[in-house]
Amino acid sequence: MKKYWLLLILPVMFMASCAPAEKPNPFFSEFETPFGVPPFDEIENAHFEPAILEGMEQHDAEIQEIVENPEPPTFENTIEAMEYSGELLGRVMRVFSNYNSALTGPEIQEIAQNMSPKLSEHSDNIRLNLDLFDRVKEVYNQRDDLNLTDEQMRLLEETYKSFERSGANLPADQQERLREINSELSSLTLQFGQNVLGETNDFTMVVENEEDLAGLPQSSIEDAADRAADMDMEGKWVFTLHNPSVMPFLYYAGNRELRRKMQQAYINRGNNDNEFNNREILAKIANLRHERANMMGYDNHAHFTLEETMAGDIPTVMNFANEVWEPALALAKQEREQLQQMIYDEGNDFDLEQWDWRYYTEKVRKEKYELDEQEVRQYFELNTVRDGIFMITERLWGLQYIERNDVPIYHEDVQVFEVQEADGSHIGILYMDFHPRDSKRGGAWMSSFRSQRVDQDGQFVHPIVTINGNFSPPSATRPSLLTYDEMTTFFHEFGHALHGLLSDVHYGSLAGTAVSRDFVELPSQIMENWANEPEVMRTFALHYETGEQLPDEIMDRIVESAQFNEGFANVEYLASTFLDMEYHTISEKFDEDNLYEVAEIIEQRTIENTGMIPEIHFRHASTHFTHIFSGGYSAGYYSYLWSGLLDADAYEAFRETGDVYDQETARRFREEILERGNTEDAMEMYINFRGREPEIDALLRQRGLK
Repeated sequence: MKKYWLLLILPVMFMASCAPAEKPNPFFSEFETPFGVPPFDEIENAHFEPAILEGMEQHDAEIQEIVENPEPPTFENTIEAMEYSGELLGRVMRVFSNYNSALTGPEIQEIAQNMSPKLSEHSDNIRLNLDLFDRVKEVYNQRDDLNLTDEQMRLLEETYKSFERSGANLPADQQERLREINSELSSLTLQFGQNVLGETNDFTMVVENEEDLAGLPQSSIEDAADRAADMDMEGKWVFTLHNPSVMPFLYYAGNRELRRKMQQAYINRGNNDNEFNNREILAKIANLRHERANMMGYDNHAHFTLEETMAGDIPTVMNFANEVWEPALALAKQEREQLQQMIYDEGNDFDLEQWDWRYYTEKVRKEKYELDEQEVRQYFELNTVRDGIFMITERLWGLQYIERNDVPIYHEDVQVFEVQEADGSHIGILYMDFHPRDSKRGGAWMSSFRSQRVDQDGQFVHPIVTINGNFSPPSATRPSLLTYDEMTTFFHEFGHALHGLLSDVHYGSLAGTAVSRDFVELPSQIMENWANEPEVMRTFALHYETGEQLPDEIMDRIVESAQFNEGFANVEYLASTFLDMEYHTISEKFDEDNLYEVAEIIEQRTIENTGMIPEIHFRHASTHFTHIFSGGYSAGYYSYLWSGLLDADAYEAFRETGDVYDQETARRFREEILERGNTEDAMEMYINFRGREPEIDALLRQRGLK
């Protein structure tokens, strides 16, 4: 009988042994790739969830080991031990977060939704661990007697504050409510961003009559035709809400009704009665943030958030914003009259509307400066601009860039470069992902697959940085030609990349861009100054077909028009800044029975409080304001303007030398800003570079507001 059962079992065993072996999870071992980059060719979506769960389990065990350490708390066995914990979780989450932004889809989004509350709980379990906090406090209370380095002291102070600001001092019942708030916020903010992407991808405008394409550049027409062909609509043209499609339409399409349709679809993302509606979600987010701030002893979320910024408080932010708003609004009103006059001069009798502003702005630009955006972009081929940025950073800091085709990539669009010092020593790896696709969120951003740090063995860990854009893609007949705005955006994101790549600190949590929101944009925005410098632009603005340098007459017109439409640009941006502050300075929670109306109420209140003119809409309206409702800029959207103050003043330091490539100034900027991460107070770092605090005059002059 036993032999009979054995004969039955053997074939089953044999079949099992012949089944294909399950692929090992690449996150569970060191990355055996060039430079230790993620093995994208081995990573599958199914690997993420088990790796995240295992990462949390390992992190919990490491934290418990710190808590149960019988030795008295020291900087090394508590603060440093925490710093070095969670290696697996950090490794998988950096890859997953980048996938969720640049290579998302239903599977990734489902994993994100499933893991979000678990990750929130995991974080709370650490920051609300009173035994752990007691050890941190004991070290913190002895800090003046520990003979710590400046960076160690900074890490200790930041660690202690992170516990306080995470609710470690709250009574148990409030901590329980705090956990609920954090869990709900993690899910809501994730859903908000997914909704914006979903609605962006969901909208298409199909044009069937060729006459409705009048005014559009040939490149936009070709792209729309290619898109239609991909959707089995040969002979038609399809336009979407991705920037390379919608923006040319708003600037050039002569069909006013279709412009209105596109503009309204663009500003109403997340505001329609469909599955992507964000109205109640954003109100719930604002309410939860307000409740959490109150629990922490603050009047509102902005009060809580701004405490950790350069600006420091609400009055400073509002006074600064208003100082720019008043001249910007006055200038925008002058621009409005100019555009309205052109409408009348063309024999039209309608009033200027939001969907007309960009269209008539471009007409005025052509008439006043004889400057054609479509002509200019012929000189901004993407790879030539890239090489120009490489050249600029080589002249400033001696950086070298070696293209690598021997490392895995996560999408065929991605370019990879090794960044080296002038002497050939390795700095880091830079991924660049330029073009829009349905799996990528909108906008442009920088992130990292590995932050710079020194590991427990004393080895310098080099960074792996990535920048993403949604730039005009190439077509079958031409390469990717950037608009002027896209070109400066490329410079902007490259500045963020430099902040991550040139980081030279000991602790990863203080490295690179891990600084306050109103300081992090300084390295990015200062790079835009070189993008707009005539002598610099001549080195990379080359015609994509002939290689001819941008003619001097066009360069002169670009310089002359540098402050053109600045009223609109600043009002559009600042309106969203004030909108952000309206949501996050509320004195009490929004009525739970009326959440759907909150967005309309707050937007109207912002318009009334600022005197905003109706011909300009918010750059980011409530229901698609991902910066503040699913990004990290809540009560912090002002940061771009604040960093504008810093970058304008900092670039003056180069101008004052008479050489925008001045080596001594570049060295100071690298050593005092780019390398230092969050190892010092932001204002102290700025003063170390500039010799004084920033002054607003340079900003107002730069924007034509003084």
